[in-house]
Parts: sequence; C-alpha cells; structure tokens
Amino acid sequence: MARILVTGGTGHLGRLVVPRLVRTGQEVTVLSRSPHAAGDGVRYLVGDWDTGEGLTAAVRDADVVVHLAGDQLHNETVAHALVRAVREAGTDPHLVNISVVGAEKVPLRSGFDRRVLGYMASKAAAERVLEGSGLRWTNLRATQFHELVLIAARALAKLPVVPVPSGWRSQPVAGDEVAARLVELAVGDPQGRVPDLAGPEVHSFRSMIRDYLDAVGSRRPTMPVRIPGGASRAYAAGANLAPDRAVGKQTWAEFLAAREPSRS
Repeated sequence: MARILVTGGTGHLGRLVVPRLVRTGQEVTVLSRSPHAAGDGVRYLVGDWDTGEGLTAAVRDADVVVHLAGDQLHNETVAHALVRAVREAGTDPHLVNISVVGAEKVPLRSGFDRRVLGYMASKAAAERVLEGSGLRWTNLRATQFHELVLIAARALAKLPVVPVPSGWRSQPVAGDEVAARLVELAVGDPQGRVPDLAGPEVHSFRSMIRDYLDAVGSRRPTMPVRIPGGASRAYAAGANLAPDRAVGKQTWAEFLAAREPSRS
C-alpha cells in the first residue's frame, strides 16, 4: 500500500481521482487550502501555495504525489512550491503531474494571448520545473474535458447571441477517463512523459456549442468571433489536438445526452 498525496484533490479532477485511489486500497491524503473533515478513507491536510505553509509537512510522508493543483496562470509558481517542499522534506516521492495537450505550442506574445489561452503556456512552464527538478516524475497530457466544455457552453448560452471563437477546434475527453489513467500512473513506476490522452472525436467549438443549445432546447443563434493573437492562431491550427491519441471512449454527444437530456 502506497501513501499518496493528492494536491488539488477537492477540485473537479481531484474529486474523480481521489475515490478511485481509495478503491485501489492506497492510503490517500488530500492537500487543500481549507480544512475538511476526514471521511470516506481520505485524510485532509491544509497547505498554502502562496506562502508555502503546510506544504513540507504534507509531502514528508508521501510515496507518491498526484499533482493536480493549479489555476489559469500560476501553474509554474505552484510547481516551484511543490519542488521546494519536497526538497525541504528530504524525501523522494514519485510526482504524477497532469498537463494539457499542446502546452508548449501556444505562444504568448501579448497580454491578450495570456488572458485568452495563458493556461497552456502556464502548464508547459510547470512541466519544465518538474522535469528539471531531478525528482522522479510522470507527466500526462490530456485534451480539454467534456465537463469544462459544458461549463463554457452554459455560460455562453446565457447571452442573446452566443459568440464562438472562429476556427477553434477541440477533442474533448471524459474527465473520469483521465482520472482512471492518473490512478494507473500513480500506482506504477515513474515514466517521464507518457502518451497523451485525447477524446475520440475532433469538433469545432461552434458545433459543440450548437449541440448544447439543441440539447437544452435553445434557439439562440451563434456568431463566429475572430480572436486575435498568436495563441488563438495556434489553437485554430490544432495545437490543442492529438488525433493520433484518440483513445478516449466517451463522445461529446454521449456525455451531453447524459448531462443535458433533450428538452425540445
């Protein structure tokens, strides 16, 4: 039985990963910014990525760290904090990191690029931190989750006319399939960068938004919007896609049918 620490364990992906780890019989601890009561076979610790408080103590007893913590733009900073905590603890856990397909392919030449697609470059920077740390690590890149596309669709659908980035495509994958792969990696040996995990189909953003609107019975029109900048051009060119790694099973239509039964 391994002692596994999950950073970001209370987030969207973490809530899928943690129960799977518990079912494998591992000793699971979740690192969170706020206190949580222990339960369902999980222990919780509090840590602050900004100050570093609590991080060293959290990693000290871990055989494996499944690193899911981060946000839109600060993944590099969080990765530095994690590596620093491990070094201060004097341990050598296996770091399992989640990243995004095409992370290194999206240029950030302007502030606008950073606001629109800064997440990609932020993830690439975090990868470099972990890779250069000298620690044992495994890195999985995945395409965008169905669940996150749905969040965006619900937000955009509130507008009278739904703006959709012109030319953008996506290859969405089920978050639970990504979680299952992360658990496999966590209970295995370090492998460095492993093959990407992408969804079974490539769609235009416009068609996915239209699918959502149809599913909820909305007649709102969509309007293509040109997003300027190098980052947007890279996205339109398919930098976020991995057609040769279309190993995910659940399609966007299947996910949408389960989450948004047709009201039309």
